[in-house]
Amino acid sequence: MHVTIVRYRVKQGRTEENADLVRAVYAELAALEPEGFRYATFILPDEVSFLHVAFLEDGAHAPLPDLPAFARFTQDIGERCEDPPQTARGDALVGSYGL
Repeated sequence: MHVTIVRYRVKQGRTEENADLVRAVYAELAALEPEGFRYATFILPDEVSFLHVAFLEDGAHAPLPDLPAFARFTQDIGERCEDPPQTARGDALVGSYGL
């Protein structure tokens, strides 16, 4: 299993715009129902920071790069952000509960 975690902070007043773009990605994922992929996005308590967590099972195809909504989301991400996306990836699972 592979995990990708992305965290960033949007500019004041851009939270709902960013959340709408993220929701569009989830709508396309729901229609596609990709096997072996789990994804969650959270708005952190400061109400301007976002945390995305994606899990991809070994051998599964990562669907996000193929989605038009994801292309729209990433197109102007730098302009929407106060702090740009920071990405962490991991492949060596130490343990999990409920995943």
